[in-house]
Amino acid sequence: MEAASTNRPPLMLVHGAWLSARSWENFADYFRDRGFTVSAPEWPRKHGDVEQLREATEELEGLGLTEIVDHYGNQIKSLEEPPVLIGHSFGGLIVELLLDRGLGRAGVAMSPAPPKGILVLPFSSLKAAAPALAHPSKRHGVVPLTLEEFTYGFVNTFSPEDASAAYDRYAVPETGQIFYEAGFANFHLHPPTEVHFKNGDRAPLLIVGAEKDHTVPASLSHKQFEKYAKSNARTDYIELPGRPHLMMVGEGWEDVAARIESWLDSVLATPPVTTSA
Repeated sequence: MEAASTNRPPLMLVHGAWLSARSWENFADYFRDRGFTVSAPEWPRKHGDVEQLREATEELEGLGLTEIVDHYGNQIKSLEEPPVLIGHSFGGLIVELLLDRGLGRAGVAMSPAPPKGILVLPFSSLKAAAPALAHPSKRHGVVPLTLEEFTYGFVNTFSPEDASAAYDRYAVPETGQIFYEAGFANFHLHPPTEVHFKNGDRAPLLIVGAEKDHTVPASLSHKQFEKYAKSNARTDYIELPGRPHLMMVGEGWEDVAARIESWLDSVLATPPVTTSA
């Protein structure tokens, strides 16, 4: 496809937990073809691609959310203009936190991990996080996923063959600390997952829910949207039927990207919001 001729801001993709930046390969190509300068940085302390990340896990021990958000914040500040931010799962929460800091031209949070203030988690969310939360010894350690766990949490709508292929291509071990920071956020005064929902100075935000998502059910994504209802900043919500958590790959991923692109077109056609970091 020929690249779009209009000037576009940079676009930064933020991956989620138990995934590498490779999970954005389809979206990266899609948005580059439409005129965006796309980057998909790994989280801090993550080096190499999936195969290397599965072998070298010691450096991830104790990696927390604040360090990850700071890592992306520094990269954003090094750009010549604010980028569009698209995040998935924990990456979606990271996008919300970055927007709250006054960073980004616009943000898309796809099935975002819940920030502080979401009080009730569905059973399927707890089951998906159980490999980390069920073992206190994993709090400062590293947590891998089995194929069965990955299938339940990420690709439950895939055929067994496609689920196995996705596991081989995208799944990596993850730092356990972020799951405890998110899971027990409501018991702390100012946890790393705290977002100022009423912040009216942030850039526009789109929250994307996925109907068949086990890890972040659409009802949980919509609850986050409702939390932003009192903000003067633009916040929108779309729900995609039939999609699992890993909605950026597999059959129909182009439809997901197109819905996001349509929203971005409407946002980028208006003047940027003046934010203060």
